[in-house]
Formats: sequence, C-alpha cells, structure tokens
Amino acid sequence: MRVILGIDPGSRLTGFGVVRAVAGKTSYLASGCIRLSASESLAMRLQKIYEGVCSIIDEHAPTELAIEEVFMAKSAGSALKLGQARGAAIVAAAVRGLTVFEYSPSSIKQAVVGTGRAEKTQVQHMVRTLLALPGVPQADAADALAAALCHAHTSESMARIPLVRAARRAGTRWRSIGRVKA
Repeated sequence: MRVILGIDPGSRLTGFGVVRAVAGKTSYLASGCIRLSASESLAMRLQKIYEGVCSIIDEHAPTELAIEEVFMAKSAGSALKLGQARGAAIVAAAVRGLTVFEYSPSSIKQAVVGTGRAEKTQVQHMVRTLLALPGVPQADAADALAAALCHAHTSESMARIPLVRAARRAGTRWRSIGRVKA
C-alpha cells in the first residue's frame, strides 16, 4: 500500500489531495486547499504552505509526493511566485522524508483525462469519477488529486516494465505476470 500526496502549488491557493494506491486501485483519503491571504508578505505565505504541507503529511502519513512542475505563466513574476510555492511544498516533503516526483501539467491531464489540453472542469469531472467522490472537488484540490492519481498510475506502469522485459526474455506472455505489489 502506498499513500500519495498530490500538490497543486500556488502563492494564494495551494491545493492538496491524498490517495491510497493498493494493487492498481486508488481510493480517496483527503483533499482541500491551503488558503493564503494576498495581504500577507510572500515570506509569510511560503511559511504557511510549508506548515500546511507538514501538517497534512503528519496527519495522513504519505510516503510519496506528486507535484506539478512550473509552467510558463502569464508573467515572469507569476512563474517565480509559483516556483517559490513549489519549493516550500517540496522542502516540507523532503524534511518529512517523502520521495518527490514531478509531473508537467499536460502529463497529469493526459493521465487523468486522456488529453494534455484538458480544461479544469474536465479534470474535476474525471477526478470525481475515478475516485467515486460524492461531489465535484474544488478546482485546485482536483488538480492536486489528479497529480496523485497520475503518479499512482505512472509509477505502477513503470514498475511493470522490467517485469514485462524479463517475461519476454523468458518467453512468458505478459498476462501471466503477477501484479506488482504496491
């Protein structure tokens, strides 16, 4: 069993989502947003992101962090603030001993929706469907859950590659290979 924390970083709103991955099945544990006041200094907002992520880690005990990479924002200033918010979340995860994995926004959308150019509403819908949620999650929380789902599916697929290669060398069909333990 793996518990994965997904983060959608932002300097005003940082989304988080926690999922459990067991034998190819993912289930919802928690999600929400770390809300930050625009009137606070950037240093205070980064501290709140750090403390918020530490608190989530302490409560849910994930072992892996999936976080969205920086994308080219509308302005260089926005990209820098986003990078700083990512840094605060990554440091919190590193301090708590989590393994950190980074995915591009298009990779996350591709893994969850099937297209790298999906709209936020499509991501929300697929996250709700894949995790059998009773309602549509808030957009930033949905993006964080999507990052966690992307990592759960991608890492399981990557773990199978050596097994498939070994089976081919041994002349075994891929369907006869056992499941990768999560």
